[in-house]
Amino acid sequence: MTRFTIASFNVKNLIGPDREYYKFQVYTPEEYAWKLDWMADQLLTMDADVVGFQEIFEEDALREVIAETDRRGHEANAANIPGPGKRYRRKAIFRKLSYTPYTSAALAFAPNMHDTGEPGRRRPGLAILSRLGFVGAPEIIQNLDAPLDIPMAALGGDEDAGCFRLHRLSRPILKVRIPVGGQVITVFNCHLKSKLGEYITPKGAEYAPEAVLSAYDPAGRAMGALRAALRRMAEAWVLRRAILEEIDQGHPVMVLGDFNDGEHAVSSEIISGEIPFHNYSWMLRHDAKQSSDRYTREENRLITEAVDRVRLRSAEKMFLRKSLRDVVYTTAFGGVHESIDQIYMSRHFDPSWPKAVGRMQYFSVFNDHLTDGSHPEAPYNKLASDHGQIMAHMELVSASV
Repeated sequence: MTRFTIASFNVKNLIGPDREYYKFQVYTPEEYAWKLDWMADQLLTMDADVVGFQEIFEEDALREVIAETDRRGHEANAANIPGPGKRYRRKAIFRKLSYTPYTSAALAFAPNMHDTGEPGRRRPGLAILSRLGFVGAPEIIQNLDAPLDIPMAALGGDEDAGCFRLHRLSRPILKVRIPVGGQVITVFNCHLKSKLGEYITPKGAEYAPEAVLSAYDPAGRAMGALRAALRRMAEAWVLRRAILEEIDQGHPVMVLGDFNDGEHAVSSEIISGEIPFHNYSWMLRHDAKQSSDRYTREENRLITEAVDRVRLRSAEKMFLRKSLRDVVYTTAFGGVHESIDQIYMSRHFDPSWPKAVGRMQYFSVFNDHLTDGSHPEAPYNKLASDHGQIMAHMELVSASV
C-alpha cells in the first residue's frame, strides 16, 4: 500500500520584508523573520507530501520558508534518527520521527493576474508543493476564455431578468496532476472570493460611499456582501466545471484550499455537488401528467449513480464520522469558530464505493495558534496566520480505477 499526506495551508500574506502589500501593511525585517520562523516550524510539524498554499505574493519568499524547513528537518534527523550502525534503527518510531526534505520536490506557483506589483495594491496567488512531483505542466485557471454569463429569470414570469457576468476570477485556481503509487491524482488548489463586501467607487470619487464608516450605510454594505457572494458562487461553479472534466475522464480528484465558506454554504455545495436523495422513486417525474407518475426503481438507481459519481466527499466530515469528534475549526473571529478551509475528494477515496482506489486514514488540524482576538498574544498569532492548517492522511489500496 502507498501512503501519502496532503495539506492546505493559508499562510496569510507571505511576502518579503519592506514590501507594502495592502495599504499601509508591510512586514519589518523582524516581523518577516518571525513569520518565516513560524511557517517553517508549522511546515516541519506537518511534514506533508503535498501542500497547497494560499495567499502567496512572492515565490521567492515561499522558497525561503521551504529551505528553512529543510534546514531544521536535517537538524532534527541528525538528533533523532539512529545511524545505520544502531541495531534498533528500524523501529517504527524512527520512521515517524524522520523528516523527508523537499530538496527534490516540485513547486508550482500561480501568480494573481490582478497583481501589478504596485505597493499597497498587491494581490496574492497560490502554490502547490509536491514531494511526489507533477505529471505534465501545472495549469492556472483565472482569466476565462469566454465570459461566464449566469442568466436570471424574473420570479412569476418568463421575462429576462438580466445576467451576472464573470470575466476572470478574483484569485487563480491551480491545477496539477500528481503521481502516487501507480495512480495519477488531479489536485486543485483554490482561494475563493472572501466575504468582504465589493463596493463600487463612483466615477471621479476616491472611494466607495460604503467604505465611509462614519457615514455608515447598512443597505449599501449588505449589497456589497451580496456582490461578494455572487462572485464566490460563480468562482465555485468555474471550479466545479473543471472538477467534472477530470472526473468524466476517470481521474481521481482532490480539491483543497480556502473556500471562504463552510461546508454547507451554497458555494461549497456547488463545488462538492448534490447529495443524492435516499429514494427518487417517490418523486413526481419531471414530465408527470398525473399523481402516480413517479420515477421507476431502475431510474432511481440510474439517477443515484449519476449524482453520486460526480459528488465530492469532505475529508473533515469523513473524519468526524469515523472519530466521533464534533469540533474542527480553521478560523476564529469574534468568538465564532468555523471551518472554511477544506479538503474534498472524489469517490475514488470513499471506502464505501466498491471501486475505490484509496481511503483516508486520519485527518489532522493544526489550529493551536488561532485565537478570536481576545487573548494578549493574538496580534502575534495573527502575524503567523489567521487560518489553521488541515491535512489528510491517505492510503492507496488499488492500482486501477
